[in-house]
Amino acid sequence: MSVGARTRELVEIAAAAADSKGAEDLVAFDVSEPLPLVDAFLLATGTSERNVAAIADAIEEAMLEQGVKRLRREGKHEARWILVDFGDLVVHVFHEQERVFYGLERLWKDCPIIPTGVTADAPE
Repeated sequence: MSVGARTRELVEIAAAAADSKGAEDLVAFDVSEPLPLVDAFLLATGTSERNVAAIADAIEEAMLEQGVKRLRREGKHEARWILVDFGDLVVHVFHEQERVFYGLERLWKDCPIIPTGVTADAPE
């Protein structure tokens, strides 16, 4: 099983919104095989708590414009790792230190990469 065209489109929309707020190291994984309830993860990094919050807010706004409402949002108060769940797409916005510490890329390294449409994608 792999992600559908709509999920790929949502990854690109979320990535563009993140990029507009200065997100770094954008990478998206097709996690549909190991996780039956989620199709894709998008990871992004912010340089400060304020930047992390702004990135998450921009993504949420862009998704809402597409008619996609968030199901859950966690971590907004601390703004060190904000998780925004849109159903088929889950977005993780990290502060630089948390991204390195938790290393989600290591956990999902065997999953296919989904192009984000942002030219500064994280290296594969």
